[in-house]
Amino acid sequence: MNNTLGKGTKGKNWYDKLIRLRDKERKRIEKSKMLAKGKYLPLEVNPQGLMKWYMHPANDATAHKGLIIYVQEIPPDSRSGKQKYQGGMVIYIIKGRGYTIIDGKKYSWKKEDIIQLPLRPDGVVFQHFNLSAKEAAQFICCEPNTVGALGVDRGSGFEQLEPAPEYGMEAAP
Repeated sequence: MNNTLGKGTKGKNWYDKLIRLRDKERKRIEKSKMLAKGKYLPLEVNPQGLMKWYMHPANDATAHKGLIIYVQEIPPDSRSGKQKYQGGMVIYIIKGRGYTIIDGKKYSWKKEDIIQLPLRPDGVVFQHFNLSAKEAAQFICCEPNTVGALGVDRGSGFEQLEPAPEYGMEAAP
């Protein structure tokens, strides 16, 4: 059995490669940000809606990569996109009132409530709705960052089933 890394590779085995990865990660952390100031983060419009990313799997500038964290805002009388994914997310309502449909069942929420999207082998389908005609709803979403280990599909598929109404409007005159 040949467990070497091949010609031109520094190190003789996979353990050496692991140590090099460790050292590379330590250097990345030394240069990373220890504080993410929300007022400097852009609010993006994407198929899921209006989101501000604090921690993202592709963001190497953060010191910690174990979580995915973003704030989502839903304008008055609007909704998020409809999405299917593995689950395992916790959502804290910062402001507003509305409801979330999880696998066809309605769950009403208001400021200071927590929504928990269950972890399911076949995934979870969910969508958020803002009931206010005057105020935006805002919540913070947090989940473990398993993208590196399981891929973006995370075992059950990651699909945008329907876009938020605001998606595509940002380019309108």
